[in-house]
Amino acid sequence: MWTKEILGTDVLHLTQAFIMYSMLGWLVESVYMSFCNKKLTNRGFATCPMCPIYGFGGVIGYMVLHPLSDHKVALYIAGAILATTFEYLVARLMEKTLGEVWWDYSEKPLNYRGVICAESTLAWGVYAIVVVCYLQNFLMRTVDRIPTRFSILSCRVIIAIYLFDFVYHLALALGVNMRGYWDRAKETYRSFRARW
Repeated sequence: MWTKEILGTDVLHLTQAFIMYSMLGWLVESVYMSFCNKKLTNRGFATCPMCPIYGFGGVIGYMVLHPLSDHKVALYIAGAILATTFEYLVARLMEKTLGEVWWDYSEKPLNYRGVICAESTLAWGVYAIVVVCYLQNFLMRTVDRIPTRFSILSCRVIIAIYLFDFVYHLALALGVNMRGYWDRAKETYRSFRARW
């Protein structure tokens, strides 16, 4: 599975890139919002320091935009349009599934329904150039120094922890009583251990 290629990149490298872009996105968002709010702000949905929208955006953006790496103006424009479209679609999905969007650009000039704005669109173009021309290659060279077995194990552990964290916080956001589920899970575990 880890060596299967998608558009010329193996699943292991795509997973590593997803994790790193998710963490970098969380870091940039949290630092920026902490500065704006004048207090420490966690911009992640869950407890883990990850924003998957940046993970998906970074990986998909790189794969789609990489052919434009030698044409920076086209890369900037395509990156700005692609990321803004992605941001809009994620906002609509969140609104339909969760009843809310976790960002609000209503106070920003040239915004559309508070979910996209000109300021972010301009920034997405810069991010596209940084990711495609510089960051992706640097990250991949860095992770290539890590032994493959350790890389696979760390990817599995990080994704498993994040999925558990995400599902737990999603259930809370949807109003599911997690206490009852947690109590049943503990009881199931105790009865399983008692049998063995």
